[in-house]
Amino acid sequence: MASSSVVPSGYVNGGGVDPDWLNKGDNAWQLTAATLVGIQCVPGLVILYGSIVKKKWAVNSAFMALYAYAASLLCWVTWAYKMSFGEKLLPLWGKAGTTLSYKYLQAQANLPSTTQYHHQGDGTLSTSTPSPSSSSTAFFDMASLVFFQFQFAAITLILLAGSVLGRMSFRAWMLFVPLWLTLSYTVGAFSVWGGGFLWQWGVIDYSGGYVIHLSSGVAGFTAAYWVGPRLPKDRERFPPNNMLLMLAGAGLLWMGWTGFNGGTSLAANLSASVAVLNTHVCAATSLLTWTSLDVLLFGKPSVIGAVQGMMTGLVVITPAAGVVSGWASIVMGILAGCVPWFTMMIIHKHWSFLQKVDDTLGVFHTHAVAGLLGGICAGLFAEPLLCSYLSLGVPVAKGFFFGSYFQLVKQVAGALFIIVWNIISTSLILFVIGLVLPLRMSDAHLLIGDDAEHGEEAYALWGDGEKYNIAMQQASGSEIDYTHHGAGMINGRGITVHT
Repeated sequence: MASSSVVPSGYVNGGGVDPDWLNKGDNAWQLTAATLVGIQCVPGLVILYGSIVKKKWAVNSAFMALYAYAASLLCWVTWAYKMSFGEKLLPLWGKAGTTLSYKYLQAQANLPSTTQYHHQGDGTLSTSTPSPSSSSTAFFDMASLVFFQFQFAAITLILLAGSVLGRMSFRAWMLFVPLWLTLSYTVGAFSVWGGGFLWQWGVIDYSGGYVIHLSSGVAGFTAAYWVGPRLPKDRERFPPNNMLLMLAGAGLLWMGWTGFNGGTSLAANLSASVAVLNTHVCAATSLLTWTSLDVLLFGKPSVIGAVQGMMTGLVVITPAAGVVSGWASIVMGILAGCVPWFTMMIIHKHWSFLQKVDDTLGVFHTHAVAGLLGGICAGLFAEPLLCSYLSLGVPVAKGFFFGSYFQLVKQVAGALFIIVWNIISTSLILFVIGLVLPLRMSDAHLLIGDDAEHGEEAYALWGDGEKYNIAMQQASGSEIDYTHHGAGMINGRGITVHT
């Protein structure tokens, strides 16, 4: 008797959940890539921020990342996704709208949604609207696309937070996140990716060198300027509270970049494979280059320096990951380990303005400088065949070394727009928030840290029942020395024991 074959229920086309256009491999990869980017945020950057800062700021720094992730999601599905990838409202902005309808989420994914303009040989323009047969249509549903693009929006804000750790009021941060996502990120995303004027012009930003990294670096530096600096003693000495956890967070960030750049192709295809390999080659090259420079000039290999080099390599390759060859990723890795290292270690120390602005984690160097460098490298090394796999507003894009000097001009112009917009929008947002709430914590909270701002500490250094006496701590004008002196006081500086 012949055995009957059993078809797994997931492959049964019942109830419309398995339409003909759905490619299960692409859909599975897109959800996996989105989850990998989410892991970069939570727990990756939560762990990294919580461990790379001074002990008294561990909770605050980690919580800023966690809050940004959660708040961004509600804003994204309620109005911000369509402002970034919906129908055109302005050449740099889409129309706001919700994505919460199940009919919308189960429809076939389409990116961008706005009308496409193509230059003809006679100099005229032809127009087309994306359809299921167009190259910009993916073979999975809108729910997967909305979720994937949300991860990019969330990580941009979390990276920005690195510039203001250790002194920005958490209440001000709670207002800043939805406002900046709405008024700044959506503009960059629509202009470069969502069918806006930079996309129509053919600016290459494969996975977010401009939209994510240049934006977060410039906006973070601008925010650091307006929020103000940390306490002088924090700026002078700000050691990581846990080096091993810092490396764990950095490792999650690195491995998660497989989804960051690999998912941008919106399919499990050859472009995704090239992007993933280029990503890791560039990151490894940059890490080794940065470490070598530390050894040559400072005599010691720095673990923090290695993490910075890893980061700059990942950022530099991001705008070009799927459009350059493997040899170019090595060249870009060398540049990623040299140029941001030079701006951070040399230029920063000799430029008074950079020293005045307290960019806590050096996000300006690791993301703004590196993102700009990556965008320029895309204009130099972009391969015509690999570019043809992209859905851009021009028929063909190619780098300077393949005969198109004008692509380099486009990359520089696109970067200038992102820089100017983020300076203006971030400044205006913080000005408005400053009318309602102080941007910077009080000196009393800055002196104490997590316990004053959140009533919580990252490390339990004594038994239950002990708490800060803020008045005594502020009067002493000194940080806590966690050494017991007597039964009822710790160093006589404001920690009382209640038995």
